[in-house]
Amino acid sequence: MSRPDSSALPPLKDASKGTLADQVTTALKAHISSSATLPGSRLPTEPVLCERYGVSRTVIREAISRLKSAGLVEVRQGSGTVVSEGAHIKAFTLDLDVTGSIEAVLRVTELRRGIEGEAAALAAQRHTPRQLQAIEAALKAIDDAEHEGHDGVEEDLGFHLSISYATGNPLYPPLHEFIAQFVKEAIRITRSNEERRRDMARTVRIEHYAIYTAIAAGDCVAARDAALTHINNAVERLKNADLAFWQNPAGRGG
Repeated sequence: MSRPDSSALPPLKDASKGTLADQVTTALKAHISSSATLPGSRLPTEPVLCERYGVSRTVIREAISRLKSAGLVEVRQGSGTVVSEGAHIKAFTLDLDVTGSIEAVLRVTELRRGIEGEAAALAAQRHTPRQLQAIEAALKAIDDAEHEGHDGVEEDLGFHLSISYATGNPLYPPLHEFIAQFVKEAIRITRSNEERRRDMARTVRIEHYAIYTAIAAGDCVAARDAALTHINNAVERLKNADLAFWQNPAGRGG
């Protein structure tokens, strides 16, 4: 096997973006994703990488560890660190930080429209009696959380997750759980605002029950419309949220 050429490695980019380990990881990911880098190709050794990027072995080891965790590289006896077979299959990621950014949160909330709308429609068409009971139980969990003085964020996410299971499509739950890590901030902001405006809390409850009722009735069109109405209203609630909730994350419900 030929010795890997370190000159083919891309340079580090903007030094202001993340730690040295972040920058080296980004550079190596770009190298791995290159069409010229085939599965089974060896990465340069630690000393070579240290010299190429002017960093310590600790930084290189951290970057390689991240690449391993992402399934991009693997260590083979006698071959060193090589590019994995599935390295060129791109994982879906969202490159944004929703903390304190209304623009980012709104983009993610808008993304929910298609996902939540179709999930509700499929759930109306395919749900089993047990799945319908799970959706109903999730609604009750939101009410119980609010009555106990909690923000109900996790329970709100659980309600939408229960609908994703009722689609009968095994791809929906993991997609929902991925989006949920970004959606959580939007729900938290909305529900923090609800603490000051109980009329809004009642409105959200009505929207949730409209989705559940349509699913229970097996009405795909009504379920989709109810879910879209809920997401569209969520966008408006976020736009109208108190400015303090965006400026002071510590003051939000949690």
